Amino acid sequence: MTTTVPVPLWLFILIVLFAAVTFASHFLFPSVRWFLRRRLEMAVERLNQRLTRPIQPFKLARRTDTIRRLVYDPEVAQAISDYARTTGVREDVVFQQAERYAREIVPGFSAFTYFTFAIRFARFLSKSLYRVRLSEGNEQALAAIPHDATVIFVMNHRSNMDYVLVTWLAAERSALAYAVGEWARVWPLRSLVRALGGYFIRRRYNNPLYRKVLARYVKMATEAGLTQAVFPEGGLSQTGYLGAPKLGLFSYILDGFEPETSRDVVFVPIALNYDRVMEDRVLIAAHATGTRRFKFSLKPIFRYLRRQIWQRLTGRRQDHGYAAVGFGEPLSLSAFLAQGGEHDTEALGAELMTRIGQVMPITPVPLVCTALVNGARSKDALAQSVSADLEKARAFGATIYIPRDGTDHAIDAGLQALKDRKLLSTHPDGSIEITEEGERLAAYYAASIEHLLQNPVEHPARPARKKKSKTT
Repeated sequence: MTTTVPVPLWLFILIVLFAAVTFASHFLFPSVRWFLRRRLEMAVERLNQRLTRPIQPFKLARRTDTIRRLVYDPEVAQAISDYARTTGVREDVVFQQAERYAREIVPGFSAFTYFTFAIRFARFLSKSLYRVRLSEGNEQALAAIPHDATVIFVMNHRSNMDYVLVTWLAAERSALAYAVGEWARVWPLRSLVRALGGYFIRRRYNNPLYRKVLARYVKMATEAGLTQAVFPEGGLSQTGYLGAPKLGLFSYILDGFEPETSRDVVFVPIALNYDRVMEDRVLIAAHATGTRRFKFSLKPIFRYLRRQIWQRLTGRRQDHGYAAVGFGEPLSLSAFLAQGGEHDTEALGAELMTRIGQVMPITPVPLVCTALVNGARSKDALAQSVSADLEKARAFGATIYIPRDGTDHAIDAGLQALKDRKLLSTHPDGSIEITEEGERLAAYYAASIEHLLQNPVEHPARPARKKKSKTT
């Protein structure tokens, strides 16, 4: 037992390395992970004290645990069996396919990344690009939502800035889990989106197995009280109008929901509007060609950063006008079903889109564009048209954001924004000449508020009143 065994130096080094790895993996790493995990839990506890809606344990669960829970769910297991029988593929192969779907869908939320990097970056980017305006008209209604209810923010989709803007504005309420499309699965966005709690949806996977895995994840998250944010239109508006809602996510939430026993779900409608949508030309061109696929590129981001740095160095920084957010009347799913008497996803989607449309903010550029679309080609005609539209909007109780100096300054701001983009020109006699591209863009921006100025319908639970606004 005490005999010395000579070994080569390379073998001794290899033995020491294996011992070190074994010690680290069995003793050191678990201790470090436990220490860091405990520090994170304490930080989340402090964070939850200031959030209106604390982060749910489901969101903080380890990603691998959620994936296992999802793929071993009884309904998913039944879907695997049915899919294997239908397609003739071995069940173990189908199980691996379902697991691959689950790994793609389930996020890996990082509270540190979300509340340190993401919120600060979203605030910086929003304020560097726009003058952000936030409606406070429904603050009491939002505060009255029961703490045990699942809150789902339902928004129109105007720009990819929607994610950034709402992430920042909801920072004091909770951490949002976004339903994100395929465009964000590129490097380096994929890892970042997962760390921020977003889950991916592939609409080209139209097989029943994928739909069941996605449906069960959405159902688990909803039952666990996870605060979510969804865009029911399913993609960016290419025309400026509100689109028809895609009902898939709503059907997953409604499936098996029982008002008497299930956790209540409260939908919060949010309307977003901009004086400038950075993707407007791309969206208009896509509508003209009939395509909905957009190739992600980092070039616009680099161009933006270069332009922002140059403008700051030269002291000539310009923003893109207003970015405005309106909060609609929350809709309780239990109350909605009690009124309708059946699980009607179409009625639910239509009601939510109506509530979004009713709180769509009105900003200077859409106002001026509406007048241009209606034929105004002089400053006097423009002033008359804008004044008449503002009178209609105020009678309806719409959310209006224009410069404090009044209508004339709103018209000047809208005209200047279009002139800076070389979409129109003004002449000394007061006449206005608009380019062909300017006409297309004017129709796009006017479409965002057309429903408010042509057929305003007051929401029964929301009497017409002057909205309070918060400048951020």
